[in-house]
Amino acid sequence: MIRVVEDSFCVPHPTEVTVKKKYHGFFLNQRYEVLDANGNLLLQVDGSSLNIQKKRVMRDAVGTLILTMREKLLTLRHRWMVHKGRSTEQKDLIFGVQRSHPLDMEPRLDVFMESNIKEDTSNFQLVGSYTDRSCKVYKGHTMIAEVIDVFPRSSFSKWKESFRVKISAGVDYAFIVALLVILTVNDYI
Repeated sequence: MIRVVEDSFCVPHPTEVTVKKKYHGFFLNQRYEVLDANGNLLLQVDGSSLNIQKKRVMRDAVGTLILTMREKLLTLRHRWMVHKGRSTEQKDLIFGVQRSHPLDMEPRLDVFMESNIKEDTSNFQLVGSYTDRSCKVYKGHTMIAEVIDVFPRSSFSKWKESFRVKISAGVDYAFIVALLVILTVNDYI
């Protein structure tokens, strides 16, 4: 079992979710809605495009705040820090994400659990592709999640798109969604 956010977000079987990304209010606010295979709301993520830190907050289906994601200012590798709830304190840090190398041509992100951030040893890696607009999440050499379809496929329709994500059994789907939000906020897929 790969539990990062909470046990309740780990399901014992492989699962598939749909993430819908929409812009509201003159394209200033982004909202991500995460739906299960039956169309039930699981999570939602909100944030403003005007926020310098690209701050995003994740809530569960009933509106309870789960995570706060923020990009650190002035970092060459676009480092993000993810905290429990609304906190920004070190004691509530869950994980960090950064580009593997600032000059990578394809999107590649390293994920560091709180215990490994100072050692700069990644626990997970996201590997994306601009050409087929895909992404895979790895723990070591094992793929634990992948974006299997992006709609619409046209780059002209970024104001409203959705993608389907296949997640392995026992993997925290809130964690995977947080990684994909960070990836899409920076237009890596």
